[in-house]
Amino acid sequence: MEENKTIYDVIIIGAGPGGLTAALYASRSNLKTLILEKGIPGGQLNNTAEIENYSGFKSVTGPDLSMKMLEGATQFGAEHVYGDVREIADKETVKEVITSDKTYQTRSVIIATGAEHKKLGVKGEAEFNGRGVSYCAVCDGAFFRNKEIIVVGGGDSAVEEGAYLTQFADKVTIIHRRDELRAQKILQDRAYKNKKIDFIWDTVVEEIVGEESVTGVEVKNVKNGETSLVRTDGAFIYIGLLPNSESFMSLPITNEEGWIETDANMMTQIPGIFAVGDVRETVLRQVATAVGDGSIAGNAAYQYVEELKEAMEK
Repeated sequence: MEENKTIYDVIIIGAGPGGLTAALYASRSNLKTLILEKGIPGGQLNNTAEIENYSGFKSVTGPDLSMKMLEGATQFGAEHVYGDVREIADKETVKEVITSDKTYQTRSVIIATGAEHKKLGVKGEAEFNGRGVSYCAVCDGAFFRNKEIIVVGGGDSAVEEGAYLTQFADKVTIIHRRDELRAQKILQDRAYKNKKIDFIWDTVVEEIVGEESVTGVEVKNVKNGETSLVRTDGAFIYIGLLPNSESFMSLPITNEEGWIETDANMMTQIPGIFAVGDVRETVLRQVATAVGDGSIAGNAAYQYVEELKEAMEK
């Protein structure tokens, strides 16, 4: 495996809102900064059609905001390269960030790997992924023009993306396991007023069925046990998030569910290793909170690196 001989002041793993903001603050403080990202910059932002709750914008698309954040993050010299991180090795004053093809050395690390959509885990979900099953309305909504589709879930993402899908589909049915939505009230009100949106309450999906593509879902009412088939051309699934923390499980920084725990400065139990955004144990996972985390972590990394250099010079 190739070893990069450069020692960075901070390596940021992940280029979502939290990671990009951390890079902005760190590089602006004159830290030698590297951003490692295994996908396109922006993370889950790229799966969000419209953002209406980020200060400074009445409305902005996720991909547009991603590009603006990347421009800001790299304006002070932060490097941005592809990297699929497999492990972090703690060598105390130096950390090793090990990717699939290189090993990088750094004085501090900011983990900003985010979270991914939770799967239903039912028969047909994996088989029809990309053939009617989707977790991204922005990516796939246009394929369902004049079709009838279902959305599984009852939180902000399910309701917001369900509303977005009505610009393509003739009908969107939201299937929720409870008898009321968990989404913010403003999103609920919009959904209830949308004539293209229908609801099936107290119901879970048991199986996704089809031939070449999805043709329906087998569902069960959780209160009376009755099962039925709901005809549909597609299933969009929004039932929660799982942290992208598998690469860091060897470190004592995650809780039982895999979320990374930090203090108020975003530092984990290991000095010099920080975490921000959706991968962190937190009460709210939004663009604004990830940006706040990133600004704190970028500044905290600067303080940590400066103190480390002073200690090494003594």
